[in-house]
Amino acid sequence: GGGIPVVRRDGRYVGVPAVIDKDLAAAKLAKFLDADMLLILTAVEHVVINWGKPNQIALHRITADEAVCFCAQGQFAPGSMLPKIQAAVEFAQCGKKAVIASLDRALEAVRGQSGTVILPAPRAQAASA
Repeated sequence: GGGIPVVRRDGRYVGVPAVIDKDLAAAKLAKFLDADMLLILTAVEHVVINWGKPNQIALHRITADEAVCFCAQGQFAPGSMLPKIQAAVEFAQCGKKAVIASLDRALEAVRGQSGTVILPAPRAQAASA
């Protein structure tokens, strides 16, 4: 959350109900600031697919395109990991990497030693070169 959502009606600002997604807001801010990397911190060390199943897999490095495919498969919970993935994809599509990692391993994540790295799609990497 954060801030009070308002709209302008008849020349006045009035409050409206809204939810401000912190992950998407962070991605937009990082893009605006031309940040080198987006780091989204959460309670888990890696993003996983097939969560809670015998074939659960921790993801270490994926492309934005792969992340979009996993989203389409319904791999991520809407109120949990999905908004983090969507924000990471949005940032990675600018040609830079995003990392989703646990708060207690943040430094290792910045160093590339922990977390899930979401890399730009090959076409985004070529466009930013």
